[in-house]
Amino acid sequence: MSKDNLVQAPNLFHYPKYWAECFGVAPYLPMSRAEMEALGWDSCDIIIVTGDAYVDHPSFGMAVIGRFLESQGFRVGIISQPNWRNTNDFKRLGEPNLFFGVTAGNMDSMINKYTADLKVRNDDAYTAHGESGKRPDRAVTVYSQRCKEAYKSTPVIIGGIEASLRRIAQYDYWSNEVRRSILIDSTADMLLYGNAERAIAEIAHQLAHGRTIEDLTSIRGTTVVRKSLPSGWSEIDSTRIDWPGNIDKIPNPYEYDQSPNSCEVKSTEEKRDTEIDSKPQNATFEPINIIPMPLLRKAKLDEDKVYIRLPSFEKVRSDSALYAHASRVLHQEANPHNARPLVQKHGHREIWVNPPPIPLKTEEIDGVFDLPFQRRPHPSYGDTNIPAYEMIQTSVNIMRGCFGGCTFCSITEHEGRIIQSRSEQSVLREIEKIRDQVPGFKGTISDLGGPTANMYFLNCKDDRTQANCRRLSCVYPGICKNLSTDHSRTTNLYREARKIPGIKRIAIASGLRYDLAVEDPEYVKELVTHHVGGYLKIAPEHTEGQTLSMMMKPSMGTYDTFKQMFDQYSKEAGKKQYLIPYFIAAHPGCDENEMLNLALWLKRNKFRVDQVQTFYPSPMALATAMYHSQRNPLKKLSYKSKKLFVSKNIDQRRLQKAFLRYHDPKNWGHLRASLLKMKRGDLIGNSAKHLIPENDNTQYRSSKKGVQKARGGQWDDRKIKKGVKGT
Repeated sequence: MSKDNLVQAPNLFHYPKYWAECFGVAPYLPMSRAEMEALGWDSCDIIIVTGDAYVDHPSFGMAVIGRFLESQGFRVGIISQPNWRNTNDFKRLGEPNLFFGVTAGNMDSMINKYTADLKVRNDDAYTAHGESGKRPDRAVTVYSQRCKEAYKSTPVIIGGIEASLRRIAQYDYWSNEVRRSILIDSTADMLLYGNAERAIAEIAHQLAHGRTIEDLTSIRGTTVVRKSLPSGWSEIDSTRIDWPGNIDKIPNPYEYDQSPNSCEVKSTEEKRDTEIDSKPQNATFEPINIIPMPLLRKAKLDEDKVYIRLPSFEKVRSDSALYAHASRVLHQEANPHNARPLVQKHGHREIWVNPPPIPLKTEEIDGVFDLPFQRRPHPSYGDTNIPAYEMIQTSVNIMRGCFGGCTFCSITEHEGRIIQSRSEQSVLREIEKIRDQVPGFKGTISDLGGPTANMYFLNCKDDRTQANCRRLSCVYPGICKNLSTDHSRTTNLYREARKIPGIKRIAIASGLRYDLAVEDPEYVKELVTHHVGGYLKIAPEHTEGQTLSMMMKPSMGTYDTFKQMFDQYSKEAGKKQYLIPYFIAAHPGCDENEMLNLALWLKRNKFRVDQVQTFYPSPMALATAMYHSQRNPLKKLSYKSKKLFVSKNIDQRRLQKAFLRYHDPKNWGHLRASLLKMKRGDLIGNSAKHLIPENDNTQYRSSKKGVQKARGGQWDDRKIKKGVKGT
C-alpha cells in the first residue's frame, strides 16, 4: 500500500451468493427448530449467540450481522440470551455448518450490569420487561466456552463491542487488574473488532469454500492467535519506554546461536525490558528484522510487511507505565489506511491484531440499512416491553464513526475515526418505513443521528492527508484545517425529512458536537428553530482546562459561543428553549479544586443537576489507561513523567460527585468537611454567594430568581413556568 493512497476494498456485496439463497428471506431469523423446519431448513450455516433479546431492527447488532449474512445467501439462526449454566440452549438449533458468531449484545455485559460505583443495576434495557440477570458477567467469554463445549470442532468467532474493546491485554475495572486478550480467555478461534460486515463476509465465504479458520490470519478487522510470525517481515519494537541514547542492533530473539559469543547475545537480551519468552518446542520462526521504535523514521521498510510488537501481557500486567505506553501505540495505529498489524505475546502465544477494516462507502452502508428488517422484536416475545427497543423504534441512525477522540469514550476504538454516512435517500426511505410499519406511530421521529448528531458527511478534505494522518482527534486541540465543517448536507437532510407526509416532528437526540456546530451558523439556526423540543442535551463534560485537556474536549469558550447562538435563534423562533449540559465527575486528572470550580460555575449559571455521571473506566479507552497508570498517554511517556491525580477510592469519587450535586442536602455534610479541609470555608453560608448552607436545617437558596433543575435528564417544568432565565 502506498502511504499516499487510501486503501481500497471490494464492494461489500460483490461476493457470489452462497447456494442456500434459494431458501429466500426469512420473516425473522429463526430462534427455534420449529421455525427452521417451517423455512425448509435442515440446519443453519451460521448461528449467532447474543446477550440481547432479538429485535429485528438496524440498531441491534445481531440483526444487522444476521440480515447481512442472509443477504450473502447463508442460513442464519439466533440463540438469544441462552441459559449459560449448561450447553442445552447452545444446542437448540443444532450444529452450524460454518461457525458460531458470539456477541454480548449492544452493550458490554459488565457495563450493562454494574454502575460506575460497582453496584448491580436494577434492570437491563436489552431484555424483555427490563429484567436483569439474563446474561452472565463477561458474556462473550462464557458463551464462547459453552459453544466449544457443545460442539468442539465448530469454529467460534467473537465480536461486538465487548470483544472489540478487549482485543489485546486490557485493564479491567471490575477486578482491578489487567486481563489477557479476550481471545485467549474465551477459547474462541477468531475475534472481529469494529464494524464487522467486511470481515464476516470474507470469513463466511472462505469457510464455505473449504478453507479452515486457521488459514484466515490476515483479514482486516480480525484478531487471531498465530503459531508463528510471517517470514520476511520487519518488527518495530515498542516494548519499552525509555530507550538508551545509543541503540545497538537488537538480536533476533528466535535465532539459536551456538557461537562462542552466544552468552554475550544472551546478556544483551536480558537488558531489554521485554525479552521475548523462550519459544515453545513445537513452534517455528523465521528470522526477522527488528527495529527499535525510536529508529523507525530512519529505517527504510516495506510498509506492507511491517508489524509492531507491543509489550507482552505479562509486562503490561506488572508495569502500569508500560500499559499506558501500549495504549498510546494502539491508538496511534487506528487509521485503516496506514495502520500496521500489532503483535502482543501472551505466554508462548502471539496475539496478532490485523489493521482496522476499511470504512464502508455510502452505497455499501445504504445496502446494509436497506436489508429487510421487520423493525420489531421477534414474535416469541409477544407484547412484552423491551425498553431499548421502545427507546429506538422511531429513531434513525444516519452515520457511523466519530473523530472526536474523547479519551473517556470507546466509540472511536470500536467504529473508527472515519465517518461512514448513509445517503439522504436511504435515510428518507427508513423514515417512511417507520411511518408505515411502526404500530401506533404518531408522526414523531425521536432522533436522526448516530454516535454524534452532526458529523454526517464530515470528513477529511484530502485523501492523501487522510491516508497519512495519525491524529487522535480531528477537533482537538483545535479543529483540523483539513476537516470539512460544512453541515449543509445535514441541514438539507433535516429539511427533506420534515417534508415527508405524515411526519410532524423530527427530534435530534444524539450528542451534538457544538464545537463543530458553531462553524456553521445556518445549521445551528435550522436545528434550534425546528428540531429542539424545548431542551437540547450537550456535553461540555467539565469547565476546567486541566480536566478538559485530559478529556480532549474544547474549552468552555466554545460552549459560551454556542449558547449565544442557541439563545439568539431560539428568540428569533419565538421559543423558550434550554440547554441541558452533562458533566463527568472523577475523570483522571481532575482533583477536588477542579470539581469545586465546576460546582461554582453551576451555581453562577443557576444549574441544579440531578442526573450526573461518574467516570467509568471502560476497556481500551485512553482515559482508562490514565486511570490505571496515573500517566498521560496523550504525551510521550517516561518513567520520570509526572503522575496524574486520579480519584480511585470510593470516598474521593463520591466527593467529586457531591460537588456536581452541591444543592442536595444529603451532600452538605460531606462538602462542608471537604471545603474546610481545602481552606474554602468562605463558601459555607446562607446567602446566594455561598455554595452550601451552614447547617442542614437551612432552607436552600440559590438566587432570588430561582434555579434551573434537571430531573432524569428533563427540566423541572415548575421552575420553567415561573420564568427562569438563562440556560
